[in-house]
Amino acid sequence: MKALVTGGTGFLGGHLALRLRDLGWEVTATGRSEEAGRRLEQAEIRFVRADLDDGPRMMQLCAGQDAVFHCGALSAAWGKYADFYASNVKGTSHVAEGCLRHEVGRMIHVSTPSVYFGGSHRLNVKECEPLPVRQASAYARTKRMAETIIEQAAGRGLRSVVLRPRAIFGPGDRTILPKLIQAGEGRGVPMIDAGRGLVDLTYVDNAVDAMLQAYWAPQQAVGRVFNITNGEPMPLAEAAALLFAKLGMPLRTVKLSYPAAYTLASLLELTAYLRPGAGEPQLTRATAGMLGRSQTLDIGEARRVLGYEPRVSIAEGLERFADWWREQRDGHAMV
Repeated sequence: MKALVTGGTGFLGGHLALRLRDLGWEVTATGRSEEAGRRLEQAEIRFVRADLDDGPRMMQLCAGQDAVFHCGALSAAWGKYADFYASNVKGTSHVAEGCLRHEVGRMIHVSTPSVYFGGSHRLNVKECEPLPVRQASAYARTKRMAETIIEQAAGRGLRSVVLRPRAIFGPGDRTILPKLIQAGEGRGVPMIDAGRGLVDLTYVDNAVDAMLQAYWAPQQAVGRVFNITNGEPMPLAEAAALLFAKLGMPLRTVKLSYPAAYTLASLLELTAYLRPGAGEPQLTRATAGMLGRSQTLDIGEARRVLGYEPRVSIAEGLERFADWWREQRDGHAMV
């Protein structure tokens, strides 16, 4: 079996590429990080440096593949809209067209549940529920546009399955949990409305399970969208306390009301716009919404159709992350 993994130098794509290798697949991984690419090659995975917005290159890489796992995307809380559009919209279009042109067996597209959320609490959201008219960030907006591209390509015969995994974490995560740790080591983790908002997390191995199950799932899964989480929603305050306890670190927090956090984020974003060299704001409106509003997903359809069942609990996943984090801190190399 042959598979193309876009975003193979990233967190989720890298874990998937290694799993596929272990299962005996012939894997081609793409990405822009040559350093991460060398690590993949050392793990006996073919690496091809390629940009998602390079249409001819991406389409050609789809040739001869049994499966294409499209993990590649620009995922960030801040950045230029044009960059999000090039990676998430144009890139997805190129990959979908390549799959159609070369008759790939199935394309698994990794989207995001960020497309569901505006500024209100949403609990047990099902895939069939209406989406906000306007998404909360450029990332969410362009990922929704990418889903539309997949929907249209499915109408032309693309055998696709779309997954919306929520807040993926685990060893190798350099975004979600590391930002909480950085905040805890600085002024403190923002606890909006006392951290009562429910968060849904997904351990990375569970997300990889879901992608493989989406490939092997029966025909009734094709053309559909599935939510993926650990199925263990918990208050942010509880999740943060569990993380810092496993790290053996004190949890320092900053208490904010949601209106205060949103106002602060708006001011920080305005400052970043006026001073382009200042970098990403410490808090964005989208992040304030993620931390301050309950956002949980219903994974019943993934269980019923894909046979998905989270194998690694949040507690165990945080333990594994903490072990990896300590090894990184102590200077040991990790693949």
